[in-house]
Amino acid sequence: MISGRTGWLAAGILPVLAAVCCAADSPSSPASAAPIVAPTESENTMPQHPYSGMWVTDDGQVRHELLPNGRYDEARGRRESAYQGRYEVRGTHIDYWDDTGFTADGDFVDENTLHHGGMILRRKL
Repeated sequence: MISGRTGWLAAGILPVLAAVCCAADSPSSPASAAPIVAPTESENTMPQHPYSGMWVTDDGQVRHELLPNGRYDEARGRRESAYQGRYEVRGTHIDYWDDTGFTADGDFVDENTLHHGGMILRRKL
């Protein structure tokens, strides 16, 4: 017989703990699900868009290389690969997600001009 406040607490919590513990062994539980695997390079390739390539400010201090796989590499001054991350282009708009969590965006105003973060970058041909 369960008596007192502690006894009722134990009676209420033990079945819950047992259910949680046993659920981890269930085939449908997340604990036994297949591991998450990073996509391969070919699965991570973004559809081609007309903006892949190098984009540079007029003074050459900021350089964005938009890679065809949806990644970018930004250089600042003498610092190569100052920022890296992924990007997505939708129409003429671009969104950036830096690997450190910083986000930014920009707009292609024509086929050779990108407005981004108060800067104007031009396609390097």
